[in-house]
Amino acid sequence: QVQLVESGGGLVQAGGSLRLSCAASGNGFSINAMGWYRQAPGKQREVVASIITGSLTSYADSVKGRFTISRDNAKNTVYLEMNSLKPEDTAVYYCFVDYLRNYAIYKYWGQGTQVTVSS
Repeated sequence: QVQLVESGGGLVQAGGSLRLSCAASGNGFSINAMGWYRQAPGKQREVVASIITGSLTSYADSVKGRFTISRDNAKNTVYLEMNSLKPEDTAVYYCFVDYLRNYAIYKYWGQGTQVTVSS
């Protein structure tokens, strides 16, 4: 049973910072990628940042230079450091893990954590 446990969301003023964490457990498969999506009210879920095996990272243009994704392979945990937060960053943030098994990718999602940035 795969379990992704997120933490770190909350309410912050514009210009502030938050750090999200997501710990994955319950699966002995190799992790190919980890990362974060977000979904704001009335909008589609969008990718925020991802990190694949090793340290190759990618970011949405809207968060480049402000957000940093990192990964602790020993703990199967992914982090999202969010700085210079803006009201438009307000959303529910979902972590994901892509497991690799027999050349197939299996994606799992966290329960979501609310990030609210006040102006």
